Amino acid sequence: MEHAEDHGAAAAHGPMEQFDITPLIPIHVGGYDISYTNSAMFMTFAVIASFLLFWGATRQRTMVPGRLQASAEMLYEFIADMVKSNAGKEGMPFFPFVFTLFLFILFGNVFGLLPYAFTFTSHIVVTGAMAVFVFIAVTLLGFFKHGFHFFSLFVPPGAPLPVAIGLFPLEMFSYLIRPFSLSLRLFANMLAGHVLLKVLAGFIISLGFLFGWVPFAAVIAVTLLEILVALIQAYVFALLSCLYLNDALNLH
Repeated sequence: MEHAEDHGAAAAHGPMEQFDITPLIPIHVGGYDISYTNSAMFMTFAVIASFLLFWGATRQRTMVPGRLQASAEMLYEFIADMVKSNAGKEGMPFFPFVFTLFLFILFGNVFGLLPYAFTFTSHIVVTGAMAVFVFIAVTLLGFFKHGFHFFSLFVPPGAPLPVAIGLFPLEMFSYLIRPFSLSLRLFANMLAGHVLLKVLAGFIISLGFLFGWVPFAAVIAVTLLEILVALIQAYVFALLSCLYLNDALNLH
């Protein structure tokens, strides 16, 4: 019995415990559980942080920008240049969507590195929902703009008919797995990094003061790496969304 309790306690504080979704405000409607959870709370924090960043930066705009205004302007111009470079001028009307997506993922990734925080981007249901939304949106945009000519996206230009027939299903398959690759990339990177940090933190306690500095130094190094990964993964998600948008707008 004692061993079972020890095992249960270890499992309860294992590296995967940090990903548990717990209801904060129970809400049940028509037999469905739509409770406000810790995941939803940190999504709310990400939205509020995005709003406060640009509200604070633009509240008192000056010719010589302060640190907050300069940071916001740099971030704005960086994503605007990314959209223009990868989706062209026709993609600029969709800049607000891409920019919002980038900020939401960025703050979700960064907040997840805080002690006792929850990383909602480490859940495939969240990253999958965003990826599927992007996929459906760009696909509908492609059909609305090009009609059935949109299918030419799956045929390499100038390819002979037999080659085109053979490549069409492969190109179609490659297109259909986009939401899976887009969501898995973000989910896997966030999940793996946080598990590694939790495991290393456990070694600090178990090794004690004498040898605990080794995993402690590793935790610091991995944390710095995770900050970089958080930034890169938000950028990659937004970048790939721009590339998919470019395909829908300009085909080949």
